Amino acid sequence: MEKLAILGGKPAKTTPTPLWPVYDEKEKNGLSEVLESRVWWRTPGTKTKLFEEEFAKYHQAKHGIAVTNGTAALEVAYAALGIGPGDEVIIPDFTFVATASAVLFTGALPVLVDIDIDTHCIDPDQVEAAITPRTRAIVAVHMGGHPADLDRLVQIARIYNLALVEDSAHAHGSEWRGRKVGAIGDIGTFSFQASKLMTAGEGGIVITNRNDLEIRARSTHDCGRMPGEWFYAHYIYGSNYRLSEWQGVVLSQQLTRLDEQAELRTRNAKILDQELGKIEGISPQKLDSRCTRNGHYAYIFNYDQKAFHNLPTEKFIAAFNAEGIPTQASYPPLHELAMFKNGEYRKRLCPNAVIEEHDFLKMEFPNTQKAAWEAVWLPQPILLGTEEDMWMVLEAINKIKDQSKDILR
Repeated sequence: MEKLAILGGKPAKTTPTPLWPVYDEKEKNGLSEVLESRVWWRTPGTKTKLFEEEFAKYHQAKHGIAVTNGTAALEVAYAALGIGPGDEVIIPDFTFVATASAVLFTGALPVLVDIDIDTHCIDPDQVEAAITPRTRAIVAVHMGGHPADLDRLVQIARIYNLALVEDSAHAHGSEWRGRKVGAIGDIGTFSFQASKLMTAGEGGIVITNRNDLEIRARSTHDCGRMPGEWFYAHYIYGSNYRLSEWQGVVLSQQLTRLDEQAELRTRNAKILDQELGKIEGISPQKLDSRCTRNGHYAYIFNYDQKAFHNLPTEKFIAAFNAEGIPTQASYPPLHELAMFKNGEYRKRLCPNAVIEEHDFLKMEFPNTQKAAWEAVWLPQPILLGTEEDMWMVLEAINKIKDQSKDILR
């Protein structure tokens, strides 16, 4: 076997990772059309409105409200639900900080719970145990593109009369029992940041099937205005979260490629699922049988260093990168972030909540810890490569396993 690249050998992967973002003449022509129209903003424009309709329809939702980014989408969704000071929102400990910070933006308390170790999504049993009289909503984060257990979460939300929010920043086009995620719960959000499965550099969207939530979300994102009313009439608290026409026209074109790209990612992920499972110490993120499409924002696998002669995760990743395989960082546990440990988050809470003890600061999150520090993420452009590229990924891991002792010397 060839010597590891980190030890001076030839890398296993010699082909370049597909470029991201993907664009062609469609984006160029659309941007030129917006430029020449001189209508560059959402209110009098038609491009972002069209994209909202297209994206919502694709995800089997009645309504779409495009906003400036994925964090803003969460803020607008929480505002539409009327979440505010004194309320609690249950979220996974394993997610990007925006899931929590958008809750804090409303003055509510994010209550952190552990995840399911197989899917890395929020654990419904932990959710049910965390419900209190102040709980207003549950947030299902579809981690890496794999849907959370929407059967259980919808059931729990109904039993306790709670809202279910789908944080679908990773899950464009993902499916649960053949239905697109995002509007299976009460309201869902997506991100169009540069690394996401569709991108305009930045951007986000809120989708829902509920007419009441659409009205409040649209008003919140447009300075408290109401559709059809005078431009300078403002009915509720809102802000300016409107997406520009530039981004709207780009995203409409990005949407046309989503299915084709998703099918390619799925085919390549299937190869990795089948073959990585044969390598001792490597466990791919489990595919729940009810997940009929994982959008694959990232390909995630757990790494057990004991099977690699106790090679630390960071050294495995360094060797993996040297073999020509890029990786992206996993999220750290939320409860370990400085804003929770130093108490800064309390400044966003109502007076009673400020002085309370919050149990999640004293809890252990074993599954989140494992997912955060013992998992490896392959960024989604890798899955847009060829079948041969997937075998190069596998070759790289087998090389590291075979020569892990040599790295430690």
